[in-house]
Amino acid sequence: MNPEAELSEEPGTERLEQAVRTAEGALIEFEIAVETFRVEVENFSRLHHQRLGPMYARLDELEACIAEAVAARSGDAEDQRRAREARALVQPMPAVEELFGGWLDSDGLSPEASAMLTEQPVQPPKRVRPSDGARRAYRELVRRAHPDLAGDEADRQRREEFLARVNAAYADGDEALLRELAEEWAAGPLPAQRRPSRAEELYARLEWLARRKEMLSELAAELEGSAIGAMIKMAPDDPDGLLAEIADGLLAQIAEREACLASLVG
Repeated sequence: MNPEAELSEEPGTERLEQAVRTAEGALIEFEIAVETFRVEVENFSRLHHQRLGPMYARLDELEACIAEAVAARSGDAEDQRRAREARALVQPMPAVEELFGGWLDSDGLSPEASAMLTEQPVQPPKRVRPSDGARRAYRELVRRAHPDLAGDEADRQRREEFLARVNAAYADGDEALLRELAEEWAAGPLPAQRRPSRAEELYARLEWLARRKEMLSELAAELEGSAIGAMIKMAPDDPDGLLAEIADGLLAQIAEREACLASLVG
């Protein structure tokens, strides 16, 4: 008798296979959601720094100037102490990033500069959340090409290499490239058919899926608990609008502090 036929008749094997397929599908959907949020957090963080960083620096400079003007008027030792503390909060070279056109940040070379020097493509995010079309294309590609659906090790490697390109295109919000990748995958070799699995292998697969789900849950909790993640959660439907709202608030603060400084220095 065919050993595979015997395996297919093992009690509970069919239900185990269904449980594995269900768990795989759920894990892929969860992984898509976590990766989508990770990209949003990363883009929001970079755009927050690029667009709002100079405003925060201007506010720090104004606070220092106001404190110094107050101390100069009063001559009070406590006011002078406050002025020194306010000045200490101002970056020694607040315009260094503007001077170097974004090539330098507090850690040295910016990601864009490093990419240029290594001849990698440079495409800073234009917005926090990729377009709806990019998101749909990304989800569909991950569902079709995820490594967990591989039939053998060679197929898994092919899928992993392909998804690395998909993730990079999605992180850049490149909808056109995602469509090209979808066409490439459709024209590629069909994934190998999954052979019947032993009950023990199915149990091991379910255990691995559970561990993977736990790891992704920890990553999701870390992202949501971060300062940037919490900000995105404040405006889940329009994170780009939240950036604009914060910028408007900072501009109003800058105008108010500039008026205050003008009144002090006459």
